Amino acid sequence: MGRQFIITVRHGSERSHSPVRDQLEATPWLLRQGADYVLHAILDFIVDGYGDLVDVMEEKVLVMEERAIDNFLRSAETRRIFMLRRELFRLQQILGPTEDLASRFINLELPQVDANIYPYMRDLLDHIRRLVYRVEGLRDTLTSVIETTGLLEQQRQGAITRQLAAWAAILAVPTAIAGIYGMNFVHMPELNWEYGYFLIVGVMASICLTLYVKFKRSGWL
Repeated sequence: MGRQFIITVRHGSERSHSPVRDQLEATPWLLRQGADYVLHAILDFIVDGYGDLVDVMEEKVLVMEERAIDNFLRSAETRRIFMLRRELFRLQQILGPTEDLASRFINLELPQVDANIYPYMRDLLDHIRRLVYRVEGLRDTLTSVIETTGLLEQQRQGAITRQLAAWAAILAVPTAIAGIYGMNFVHMPELNWEYGYFLIVGVMASICLTLYVKFKRSGWL
């Protein structure tokens, strides 16, 4: 950029820059101020595009956050979270140099930049810093979503483990009693009694029921 000219190079952007040209042509009194006003208009247009991108990502992050709280995330959703984090990291890598660029136009005295443009550049710098803050917040939110998902999964596995342990304890009672009476000893209590079978079955049922009630009250079942 010089006093009377500015050269821009655009690589791979699908976003049309025609609105910037239309805006500048509609304000000839600003064009007469110099190329630095054109530069500000271009940078402001680019940063606005980043803002739209952050808005879209913010909606996606909020959806993921609500999904993680209400349900367990599937593997595809977990991969989507990591993809979003990668996209936010790339955006941070772009916003960092853009912030430095806007700061230089304020802090460095350049011959092709007039002091009248400083308020516009400060406004642009504030806009960039707000975007940086939002992107950092979204990355932190995704990190907390991943951590919350892990905690919920651990709680679910703990609940399943407690249920299995409770049922194993209940089933151990009839298994132990049946194992004792299956040892085929001649002299065993109640072996030849008419009601011995019903007594043993009743004892097993009573113990199992008592254990079930206790585990139910403690929240294991």
